[in-house]
Amino acid sequence: MSQLRVLYVDDEPDIREVAGLALGLDPGIQVELAGSGAEALRMASDGARPDVIMLDVMMPGMDGPTVLERLRAEPALASIPVVFITARTSAQDRERLLQLGAIAVIAKPFDPMMLAKELRAVIAPDASA
Repeated sequence: MSQLRVLYVDDEPDIREVAGLALGLDPGIQVELAGSGAEALRMASDGARPDVIMLDVMMPGMDGPTVLERLRAEPALASIPVVFITARTSAQDRERLLQLGAIAVIAKPFDPMMLAKELRAVIAPDASA
């Protein structure tokens, strides 16, 4: 099985660290961390292209929806699946984020022991059973 490359983006250092550790519990996931939307765009463009981007919605400077819009505008990055991770999880908020092009929305606070499993479930729903 090849490594799943995940770029986790959150402006809160503590949440970013916990998410990185939580995703890293899965030996099949390679995690990279970004602290801003601009950093995430640079990392996705410069280095090895991530297989999926987990993106905080509310960040200063460039929020998650803006990052997604910029990803979709770049042909080399447009097809990268994006999963929003947010405390704003009302049905209306979820629907809006999915309409923007996210493949899923994961609620904050997340369970660190379940985060990798949740991610795998939304990337390959049939394989997570």
